[in-house]
Amino acid sequence: MAFWRTYYHLVWATESRHPLITTDREAVLYGYITGKADSLGCIIHAIGGVDDHIHLVVSIPPKLSVADFVKKIKGSSAYHLNHSSFANALAFGWQGGYGVFTLGSKQLDQAIAYVLNQKLHHKDGTVISVLETVEE
Repeated sequence: MAFWRTYYHLVWATESRHPLITTDREAVLYGYITGKADSLGCIIHAIGGVDDHIHLVVSIPPKLSVADFVKKIKGSSAYHLNHSSFANALAFGWQGGYGVFTLGSKQLDQAIAYVLNQKLHHKDGTVISVLETVEE
């Protein structure tokens, strides 16, 4: 087994930036993403967001590309929500793009704090604009 320490800050948005991540959906979505990441051999250090996008701080092993990780997480989480108790609600989907930033171990705690406090940052207007960037 190889030794690795990779850290990424990922961000992606809901389809057309619709406010699809309701309070009820949030807990289910975050739990699902954490479990799916674990099954892929990845470590979620933090997950947070607001009603139209999410942020993750994650470690992804070198055997899995960032693009494949995002594709698997986005696809399976949308499928999961659309086939769960929320199936009768507005259909859930993600936009095609995402933002990814690499982190060093010295930046990890700061990134985790930023992600876990997303609601507060958006409420207070203290977001870091570059970290909110999602390419479509």
